[in-house]
Amino acid sequence: MSRHPADEQTRKLRRNALLDAAMRVWLEHPERITSVAEVAQAAGVAKGTIYLYFASKENMLLAAHERQKEVFFAALNARADQPEPMTFDDMIALTQRHIVEVPAFLPLATLVGSLLHKGVTPEAAAEFEGRMAQRLRLAGEKLCRHFPFDDSDTAVRLLMQSYGLILGLWQLLGSPASQCANAAVAAMLHPDYGGELDIALRALWRGTLDHKENRENDNA
Repeated sequence: MSRHPADEQTRKLRRNALLDAAMRVWLEHPERITSVAEVAQAAGVAKGTIYLYFASKENMLLAAHERQKEVFFAALNARADQPEPMTFDDMIALTQRHIVEVPAFLPLATLVGSLLHKGVTPEAAAEFEGRMAQRLRLAGEKLCRHFPFDDSDTAVRLLMQSYGLILGLWQLLGSPASQCANAAVAAMLHPDYGGELDIALRALWRGTLDHKENRENDNA
């Protein structure tokens, strides 16, 4: 028997409340994986309630990260649906607002990257990757309306490459310089993340679009 819409809405609200509690607890101790007992205490529920929604603490953190990604893709799709031409500056702004400026996004993404292969149940990992593939395909199709990509597959690959840059640069540059490092070493190894990310993303997108333009010129 299917659930009544009101029941589904109640379940969604409770699930989000549990994810909110999980994020609060994790942000207090990001160096370790939050326990189910800690989340239950923060949410004011019994441990058994958590397991009604999530099979494990790792699955719960994966769900919290997916919720963050949902916000980004919703904003991207909403902008792409507008009639005004979309620019790369729009992409940068969306990335800054919904990824870089969200305190927990990149730290949690780093943790989840390892949990997908250790801790998260195989079923949850497969379902997560399936939903992400759907979101990427939809976003790729929408971006083709605004950018001269060969096809949506090119747009999807560029989105994946962009995410790799965003996360990889954060892992490389996000930590503060050691107090033992002199100014020259600190400037080399720990430059401004936001500025370096802007340069890297613009180079990646411009390179992709220039490659297509050069190929078309060669074939003309």
